[in-house]
Amino acid sequence: MRLFPFVLTVLLLAALSTTLLALQPRNFQRDEDYDETLPTNANVKAEWIFARYHYDSGAGFGYGGFQRWAADYPKSDRQFIQAVKRLTRVDTRAVEQVVDANTDDIYNWPWIFVEDAGAWRMSEPQAKRLREYLLKGGFIMFDDTHGDFEWNNFLAGVQMIFPDRAIEELSDHDELFHVLYDLDERFQIPGTRYIWGNRRYTADSAVPHWRAIRDDRGRIMVAICHNSDVGDAWEWADSPRYPERAESLAFRLGINYIIYGMTH
Repeated sequence: MRLFPFVLTVLLLAALSTTLLALQPRNFQRDEDYDETLPTNANVKAEWIFARYHYDSGAGFGYGGFQRWAADYPKSDRQFIQAVKRLTRVDTRAVEQVVDANTDDIYNWPWIFVEDAGAWRMSEPQAKRLREYLLKGGFIMFDDTHGDFEWNNFLAGVQMIFPDRAIEELSDHDELFHVLYDLDERFQIPGTRYIWGNRRYTADSAVPHWRAIRDDRGRIMVAICHNSDVGDAWEWADSPRYPERAESLAFRLGINYIIYGMTH
């Protein structure tokens, strides 16, 4: 009869573990089947390289040591790279590049991706470096800010970079949406936490916005996807649970942003 309490305890612990796993924020779970081994051609030179910006996080924005600049990393980056290689003739390196916000390495990468900048903390030297980078011809794509709180934290950093430049809402006719794919129909690209997690959109996070900052010649330097999670769509494109329609838009948006950034 002593076996029964032992078996019951094991079953209760297993059930508790399953429950805790289900309650984890879905966007910070790792894909256990994904192989993060670097490709053998990781350091070759190429026409375009996916460069991810490693920013400093503000207080309270980490999760058990997890840094939100690295959300979806590296699977999202590499699956997007594969799409660029398949869908375009752009000479593309097989692996991403992490760019430290506190170094001049940013000047080596003309196209930068920034994930979840609603969590960033900007310093004056970092702002100065980004301002010079962008005015010299650099291009930055921002993704995965949701709601007013994250937007305002993101905006505080942007205003340190460009205190005198407006953020505009892009129209359907903007060249950014037609440089390769015609993207007149755009809709919210959901993160997995809104699909198979328990999170629900609030009033301030339910409407997607496609925004930008231009230089003096009208070139878009900064492209912003607010209230969408393009990186999640790239990361989970190999999952039958992620909607193909949103995945398809996410890849086309990213590719348009690459072509625009490389040609303007």
